[in-house]
Amino acid sequence: MSELSYLEKLLDGAEVEWKALGDITNVLRGKRLTRNLLSAEEKFPVFHGGLEPLGYYNKSNRPANTVMIINVGASAGTVGYSTVDFWSSDGCFCLEHNELLNNRFLYFALIGYQSLLKSKVRVAGIPTLDAIVVSKLLIPIPCPDNPEKSLAIQSEIVRILDKFTFITAELTAELTMRKKQYNYYRDQLLSFEEDEVELKTLPEMAVDFGRGKSKHRPRNDEKLYGGDIPFIQTGDIRSASHTITQYSQTYSELGLKQSKLWPKGTLCITIAANIAETSILGFDACFPDSVIGFVPDPSKTSSGYVEYLLQSTKTKLEKKGKEKSSAQSNINLGTFEQLKLPFPSLAEQARIVAILDKFETMTNSIVEGLPREIGLRQKQYEYYRDLLLSFPKSNAQEVA
Repeated sequence: MSELSYLEKLLDGAEVEWKALGDITNVLRGKRLTRNLLSAEEKFPVFHGGLEPLGYYNKSNRPANTVMIINVGASAGTVGYSTVDFWSSDGCFCLEHNELLNNRFLYFALIGYQSLLKSKVRVAGIPTLDAIVVSKLLIPIPCPDNPEKSLAIQSEIVRILDKFTFITAELTAELTMRKKQYNYYRDQLLSFEEDEVELKTLPEMAVDFGRGKSKHRPRNDEKLYGGDIPFIQTGDIRSASHTITQYSQTYSELGLKQSKLWPKGTLCITIAANIAETSILGFDACFPDSVIGFVPDPSKTSSGYVEYLLQSTKTKLEKKGKEKSSAQSNINLGTFEQLKLPFPSLAEQARIVAILDKFETMTNSIVEGLPREIGLRQKQYEYYRDLLLSFPKSNAQEVA
């Protein structure tokens, strides 16, 4: 039996009435609290402008199992759900509980409207979503003349969708635990006694080491771009998993002349904005001076080993970068030139890399690891959510 016929079986021929949200419940605006009233030691989370608590307060103004819609800031239009009592600030609409609606059902129904809500956000000044937009959203009410049956249908849909969200949450928790475990073992494998290994600088272990080049001004000159030479930027490095396989920009021949082409296998290290993000080139490419290139001397080390070393020292490097600049975190080439790192024998380096590569695959690979599984379960959840909420719309009007 198909999922669609399952929905038809749930309805059992009953009508579905689509009602404007404002006609079946009240859209409540919260009350702002000043930051000095908040404390991490209080009980109730405070939501304002996002689904992460702004802080905690000693009182609540909304009960558990309430649907919320963020109405200000970058997250305006985001739909959320709180399983605990909380305080709603004025940057967060809440939907009053209604005995005809399962609040979790309402949450799943509104998730399908998130793109629409975000498109209705006023962007002049502080992004703002108006309550009238929320009030006009059409919500399906199965069996409106039989509240008991209606709630039973809503509850069954919630049961199915919650099962998918629970599986995704479990996998996400597993991934978080694996990442912590990975970081612990990586740091242990890369910890040596002082007399056990030699400490060397990166220039000593490289055949080429330095910043990328982008000499032409202005840097956004259109003549530099549009050719077939990959031009890697800091965002490409951050989004890659160990090896850079994609890029969003290319240089022309003119772009290449004023830059430098680095070989496949070069370790790329960011030194601005996101400090010490690393990935290895999967092809020859250029990159700007906000990126350091490390080409290993194969008789001494490998890009893979050095990348794991830098991952292990990333927190310290980030802290140093923040000390250097209050405006934007950055760190210079000299920091990396002076950095002394442990380099055991090539055989030992290879052993360490082999172990960490296995952990890396499990924790970060979107092809083989847990992130891939989480992505698949999320898509499965979205598929069933859309299918189970595809009620007949013969009596409904589309939202303007």
